[in-house]
Amino acid sequence: MAEQKVIMTDPRQEDYFYQEAIKTLRTNIQFAGMDVKTILFTSCYPNEGKSDITFQLSQEIGKLGKKVLLLDADIRKSILASRYGVGKQVHGLSNYLSGQASIAEIIYHTNYENMDIIFSGSFAPNPSELLGQEAFGTLLGALRERYDYIIVDTPPIGSIIDAAIVAKQCDGAVLVFESELVSSKEAVRIKEQLQMTGCRLIGAVLNKVDIKKNKYYHKYNYYYHGYQEKKEVTKKNKEK
Repeated sequence: MAEQKVIMTDPRQEDYFYQEAIKTLRTNIQFAGMDVKTILFTSCYPNEGKSDITFQLSQEIGKLGKKVLLLDADIRKSILASRYGVGKQVHGLSNYLSGQASIAEIIYHTNYENMDIIFSGSFAPNPSELLGQEAFGTLLGALRERYDYIIVDTPPIGSIIDAAIVAKQCDGAVLVFESELVSSKEAVRIKEQLQMTGCRLIGAVLNKVDIKKNKYYHKYNYYYHGYQEKKEVTKKNKEK
């Protein structure tokens, strides 16, 4: 059990359609099977929204009463700590892999239910070498004993070898593609590159889709806001 705690803020908690999409992803991952506990998320290019997805997904898994750990394996260019409002200095994955910290010292309990996190840690000049060490496999083995799910956020597999190294230690992988950015040819290349690691591909996420272009958007948007207004009226009546 984590002894350290960090407070994280979620800038997308009011985004209804995004949250619903994440819940659908959570359900699909549950259907992947009981043997799929350690799940890698990677993308083709930087800034396709992968880290947002792993953070939101971890929250939603925790809401089901499952113990989940979000592992930031992007040692080269992590954004998790800064994006989600973690102001203090934290130890992380690179500190453990370089022998500077123990497992207990890199696990942080968050302000979200059943969700812990391991940050990427201090900058390291040799991320690929660190991730390829036996210590990384040892870490995942220890974490499997503590958590129902381990969500691993990695760099883009299309440009950096780190994700392929991590994939060899994971039970399954999910590819994240930004809508209208990645061609079908490039998506197939990335899929084949991932499959060469021996890691099972359990799915893909098409991210940053313009939902307003969908013909059902206005129907559901009207329903959602009408439902919210009804809740507010009910709440006020109870308070009287």
